[in-house]
Amino acid sequence: MEITQAKVIVTGGARGLGGATVRYLAGQGARVAIFDIGGDDGAALVTELEGVSFHEVDVTKEEAVLQGIAAAKAAMGGLNAVVNCAGIVTGAKTVGKSGPFDLSAFQRTVDINLVGSFNVARLAAAEMAGNDPNDEGERGVIVNTASIAAFEGQKGQAAYTASKAGIAGMTLPIARDLASLGIRCNAIAPGLFLTPMLESLGDEMMAELARDVIFPKRLGRPEEFASLAAFLIASPYMNGETIRIDGALRLPA
Repeated sequence: MEITQAKVIVTGGARGLGGATVRYLAGQGARVAIFDIGGDDGAALVTELEGVSFHEVDVTKEEAVLQGIAAAKAAMGGLNAVVNCAGIVTGAKTVGKSGPFDLSAFQRTVDINLVGSFNVARLAAAEMAGNDPNDEGERGVIVNTASIAAFEGQKGQAAYTASKAGIAGMTLPIARDLASLGIRCNAIAPGLFLTPMLESLGDEMMAELARDVIFPKRLGRPEEFASLAAFLIASPYMNGETIRIDGALRLPA
């Protein structure tokens, strides 16, 4: 799929990895619809970038996603790609000083990160199935965001790891499910990236986190994630894969 022909929903697209993806895709000539909650950052991107719209959407709600997809299609003149970046991080031990992990926090993490990604993917795929196929027989592409925590979850990451391992685990089945419709599905598993959450920890803590990265000896840049997302959209033979982008980092316990 040519990026200049891409009409992409980016969930969690107002900031962080999602925001970088919106910037990158728009800069390559794609039309982009941001799904996020809290409109200030999304509205700023709409003002800054050409061909970008913002839609306040809770990815865990079916009706909200359906309405968002309809609005995004109208704004972009179609829909043929999704990049799911919406997610949260929850840190707590299974049993800690205050007792067992709060079940509602576990459920919320899985609901947003995993269920939300699948909710958008399934509803967007149903829309993309009606597209005319290109020369490769392709009608659309889905890129989900997992994490290297899916493979090396650390202490206190049971909820986050479960949600991201679920994304990695569903990648191949979704690709197989949607093959007959001409829709591909891949996932990206990022390592430690310079997102607002990490930057808020300060330079000293970020340097400590980068210490275990093998090479290059630094945290990832959001535009590197965005470039990989664009590659997966544009590369028709990439399907059913979860790709790590982490500088060869393997998380310690």
